This record gives sequence, structure tokens and C-alpha cells, in this order.
Amino acid sequence: RVSSPGGSPEASEQIAAAVRAAQKAGKPILVWVHAPWCPVCRQQAKTIERVIAEPAYRDMQVFRIDYDTQKPLWQKFGATMQSTLIGFRGKRETGRIAHETNDAKVSAVIRGALA
Repeated sequence: RVSSPGGSPEASEQIAAAVRAAQKAGKPILVWVHAPWCPVCRQQAKTIERVIAEPAYRDMQVFRIDYDTQKPLWQKFGATMQSTLIGFRGKRETGRIAHETNDAKVSAVIRGALA
């Protein structure tokens, strides 16, 4: 359920188009700026996977943006570092954190997208 088609410019445009479509449809969205070498990102992954597995999150769209190869894309979202999580409900930003592994804080950003 986590969309991450790769780090090419074409993949970046695919993610950007999918985010725009999900926003237009009013979906709950999580944009996650991730790096494979990042220990914080690995910890966040555990919380993200656990929370989105809950039935209430069946419509949640999670878009993982590669920090190393998709810089123009994550910059469009105002991120400045890997391990940034940004929640949206449609086009409305509902929460944002960076470099955080606290389960409750990560969960809050995800849950906020349902509001």
C-alpha cells in the first residue's frame, strides 16, 4: 500500500500525478520522504505499516519519496530532510513532522489525515 515507483524523473512525475489525483479525490494522504540508509525512516516504516493496516485506513494513500534521487519532488512539499512525514486530507495539510520516531507522534500525523 506504500507507493514508491523508483527514483527516476518519470517516477517522480508518476508520484506527483498520483498525489494530485488523490488530493483532487479528497483522499487521506501521507507523503513520506524516505532514505534507505536512514535509521529513523526504518523505525517510521514500522509505525506506518502498523497504522495503515487498520481497517479505518483502507483509503489512505501513502507516497514514499526517495530523499537521494527525488529532491525536486520532496522540495515541492517543503521538506528539508529525510524522515519527513506530511499528512493531507485532499489538498489540506493536516500534519507534519521530521526526524521523529515516537510512535504516538508518527501515528498522530497519519491519523490526522482522516480528519
